[in-house]
Amino acid sequence: MTKNERVLCIHRDRLPLSWVAPKSVVPLALSAFVQQCALSGFEFVNRREAEKNPSLKQVIPYIVLQTKNLELTAIYNRQGSEKRLHDLWSLGIGGHINPIDREEGHSSFRDILLSGMERELDEELIKRPALDTASFSGIISEDITDVGSVHLGAVFRILTQTPEAYGPGPELLEFQWAETTALHQLNMELWSELSLELIAQG
Repeated sequence: MTKNERVLCIHRDRLPLSWVAPKSVVPLALSAFVQQCALSGFEFVNRREAEKNPSLKQVIPYIVLQTKNLELTAIYNRQGSEKRLHDLWSLGIGGHINPIDREEGHSSFRDILLSGMERELDEELIKRPALDTASFSGIISEDITDVGSVHLGAVFRILTQTPEAYGPGPELLEFQWAETTALHQLNMELWSELSLELIAQG
């Protein structure tokens, strides 16, 4: 059963068509993403309702970890609360943005987004280097899967020189650093494939 929480949503029809096509991979500056989302308006909606309403897009920070030489990418096996993604390999760490991300003194869309992104990293990783910062790559979206149809991915990437300094939490099953050139051999969730396409364009 879907966790009953309030999640950050934007109405699909207020977003650019290029963002919500059947398959969207859009390289974008963080400032442009934030400006459009603030203009479109956002709200926190009961997740159980949002999951059944494709007219809403739930905004999900989706953070990809790679080494600075791009040779290795962190992957893990999906076994979290989203049962529709189980047993697929994922590159993306992240999850829903909740009212707590606004209540800590962050009121603008940019602050809420970045607060939610940092909270997700803190929840999913038991250790990570403080100096490794996330940069925004752009957005991904798709209507091919049930999960994708109600979510909008805000893709961030962390490039690190110390992959061994990352410690996975219990939800990141089989967490490992894989050769980037071999990722296409894995049975990956669609968002991971789209995020690789996005990063390649960037």
